[in-house]
Amino acid sequence: MEHSLSFYVAVVVVGYLLGSIPFGYIAAKLRGVNILTAGSGNVGATNVRRTVGFGAAVAVFILDGSKGLAATIWPLLCFHDSAAAHLASAGLIAALLGHMFSIFLRFRGGKGVAVAIGGFAALEPNVLPLALATWIVVFAMGRFVSLASVFFAFMLPLCSYLFYYQPIENIAALATALLITVRHSPNIRRLLSGTEFRFSQK
Repeated sequence: MEHSLSFYVAVVVVGYLLGSIPFGYIAAKLRGVNILTAGSGNVGATNVRRTVGFGAAVAVFILDGSKGLAATIWPLLCFHDSAAAHLASAGLIAALLGHMFSIFLRFRGGKGVAVAIGGFAALEPNVLPLALATWIVVFAMGRFVSLASVFFAFMLPLCSYLFYYQPIENIAALATALLITVRHSPNIRRLLSGTEFRFSQK
C-alpha cells in the first residue's frame, strides 16, 4: 500500500521532536550543571559522565537510545507493507537530526550514537550486535569513546549491505554513519593531533 506524503511528514515530525528531547541537558540541570558550558559542551552520555557522574550518564544513554527506538519502531508496528522500512528509516534519521540539532537547545545537541543504537535495534537488529562488538573492541584497544563511535558508525552501512537489507535501509545506515562521523569531527582532529581525551580522563 502506498502512503501519502502526510504519513512521511508525521513520521519525520514525531521523530525529530522525540530526538530533540535533551535528556543530557535535563539530567545535568537537575544536578545544577549547564551541560552546554561544561566539559565538551555536548549533551550526550559521555560528557554527562565527565561533568555529572556515572549514574546520570547511564540514565541519559538509556533515554537517548529510547528516543531512537521509539522513532523507528512505531512505523514498523503501525505499517506492515513494503513502505514500513521507508517510514521507519525516515523516523530514525529525523530522530538523529533532532538529537544533534535540538529545537529545544537552539539547534545544539549530541552526537547520536545512543540514538542510533536504539534505532537500529528496531530497524536492523542483525546489524547492531556486530557494530556494538566493533565499538567494544576499538574502545578496549585505546579507551577512546570517539574513535570507537566512528568505527561503530561505519560498521552500520557495511553490515546493512552484507545482510541484504532493503536499499532504503542501506541508505539510512550510510546517512547515520556520515552524520555521526561529522559530529565527531572535532574529536577526529584531536585524535590526529594526539590531544583527544581517553574515557578515564576529565
